[in-house]
Amino acid sequence: MLPWYGVVNNRLIRDPANVALTQKLSALANSAPNSDQRAQLAKPGYDQLKAWLMMARPDKADGAFYAQTMKVVQPTRIGISTGLWQSLSPDLWAFYISELPKQPQWKITPNTQLVSQSRQVLLQQIGHRNAESTLYENMLKSVRRNFADVSLEDMTSGTDARRLFTTEEVVPGMFTRQAWEGGIQQAIEKAASSRRDEIDWVLSDSRKAVSSDLSPEALKARLTQRYFTDFAGSWLSFLNSLRLNPANNIADVTDQLTLMSDVRQSPLIALMNTLAWQGQTGQQSEGLSDSLIKSAKDLVGGKDKPVIDQSASGPQGPLDETFGPLLQLLGKNTSSNVMSADNSLSLQTYLTRITRVRLRLQQVASASDPQEMMQTLAQTVFQGKSVDLTDTQQYGSLISASLGEEWSGFGNTMFVQPLTQAWETVLQPSAASLNDKWSRSVAANWHTAFDARFPFAASKSDASLPMLAEFVRKDSGRIDRFLTTELSGVLHKEGSQWVPDKVNSQGLSFNPAFLRAINQLSQLSDILFTDGSQGISFELQARPASQVVETQLTIDGQKLHYFNQMADWQSFRWPGETYKPGTMLTWTSTSAGARLFGDYSGTWGFIRWLEQGKRQQLDRSQWMMSFTAPDGRILQWVLRSQLGKGPLTLLDLRGFTLPDQIFSVDSAATAQALMDNSGNSDIDGSE
Repeated sequence: MLPWYGVVNNRLIRDPANVALTQKLSALANSAPNSDQRAQLAKPGYDQLKAWLMMARPDKADGAFYAQTMKVVQPTRIGISTGLWQSLSPDLWAFYISELPKQPQWKITPNTQLVSQSRQVLLQQIGHRNAESTLYENMLKSVRRNFADVSLEDMTSGTDARRLFTTEEVVPGMFTRQAWEGGIQQAIEKAASSRRDEIDWVLSDSRKAVSSDLSPEALKARLTQRYFTDFAGSWLSFLNSLRLNPANNIADVTDQLTLMSDVRQSPLIALMNTLAWQGQTGQQSEGLSDSLIKSAKDLVGGKDKPVIDQSASGPQGPLDETFGPLLQLLGKNTSSNVMSADNSLSLQTYLTRITRVRLRLQQVASASDPQEMMQTLAQTVFQGKSVDLTDTQQYGSLISASLGEEWSGFGNTMFVQPLTQAWETVLQPSAASLNDKWSRSVAANWHTAFDARFPFAASKSDASLPMLAEFVRKDSGRIDRFLTTELSGVLHKEGSQWVPDKVNSQGLSFNPAFLRAINQLSQLSDILFTDGSQGISFELQARPASQVVETQLTIDGQKLHYFNQMADWQSFRWPGETYKPGTMLTWTSTSAGARLFGDYSGTWGFIRWLEQGKRQQLDRSQWMMSFTAPDGRILQWVLRSQLGKGPLTLLDLRGFTLPDQIFSVDSAATAQALMDNSGNSDIDGSE
């Protein structure tokens, strides 16, 4: 019976199915590369190729699969009603393919070229990035509904995190350790297993290996890497969005620090514990056999053993690169990347220092005169004496920096801003007090001595040069004495420039005009006291002028007589050693006798004469000074300085004024920081 059935089956069932599948796969193979048509045909193309190859491989026969595939490939048959065909054909197809292992003579011999082309097209589609992205997105969708998003409250369960930090963001539930262990890991394994089934015999054969990029192992590695990249990105985005609640007075600051350092109720500790657990997602401990093999290798190659073992044993995880610095801070990452963080930094040490600061601030708040004690505390920092507050501030900045740029927002919020707020609370009132002290002891005397006097103003009244020296002299001058005595902790010199200390001056806003003014006077001091004594040394060289026979320049008794001879450099010092200070210039032209250009009496006479000329810089140390005589002739000298602009520096004092404020102070913030803390004097002092 079966031999006769086989003849009929081959003619009516097998051969039409072979033709239909061949047509479908030919359309796929002939479609344009990267076209939408190829992408659409490739979706059912794998099942069609698998069904076609089953007809040639009896050992791979699957009746249910074959029948299901053929219902789509051959939904109708000419000469038979659609209803009857769709009713009978599934059983006929299923019977044919199921009997194939017993009747191998029923198999077909497929076109090997078409098989090869179909496999190549399908492998290209499988390896296409969009296809892999779709697979990844579908994998996430399959587990997304099973895991809720994680909020700040969820991460700090049992604590009142909103008293310290705020954020509107959440971490998607699919990027959590629970999701990885409860769904994602299995989904990736399933995707890799499906890829393995696809490639095992349908898209490859034993004679030709599939590209390593399309292997199940490579797919698993890429999906895992992509997942953990998104995992780390989601957590970093959330953590860097955290913001510290503002604290405007010492009571609020103390409350924040108390909550932060409380071992039982600290939202910071709760959050860090959550991060430590989440950051170890996917970690795998080194097996015993691996450890033994490594130890044996170390013994055999002991001479080449490095000083620092960069592949130390211990848990290894896909999040080590991102969470490694944080785990190191928490003492949870003692193996990988041993050089990634300073082992001396720890969260426990930071919290201990926070407690010290909190106790110090509670002492201030509980004092009989909180304002006076607060200013005393700030004064020790202004004067360069170390206190707990600044030490802890530096420690927090170091921790933030050790976490790396990726964690900059989180590190700043958790470890820098709490101390910066505390620092600002202490400094705001103290900065205002220091402004008053500067204004009374230095700025007021300066204004009395120099306002509306030459060279600071266009005035006939001269400023006292000895008094100017009294203010600007290095080390012993009034300005330097004040800065080194009162501000050495927050302001220091780099060369001749005063520069705010980057750490201790955090929270302070230096008045830019003040910094410009003291640095201008510092440069003046360098020039005015180059050799230690008051005075500026420089050189002049006269230049020939048309129809001018001679010029005679006298500066504080020092004379430069020029009558068109070969010009030489002549040294001068201002102010000169004379009882009759002043500067006088005469010139003689070919058409007239000696005439007076100007007679400038007093110590500042020379500077007044320089002010009359036009100057053009020739190089770093030389200026051409040009003076227009009443008859229109141009008289010229080249001035050469020993340092900077030499005496020309004094011309830059025109319009100069010494600011009354060192710091830009918010008066409202200062008043709030000085709020009466009597109601908070019983703040809980427990640790």
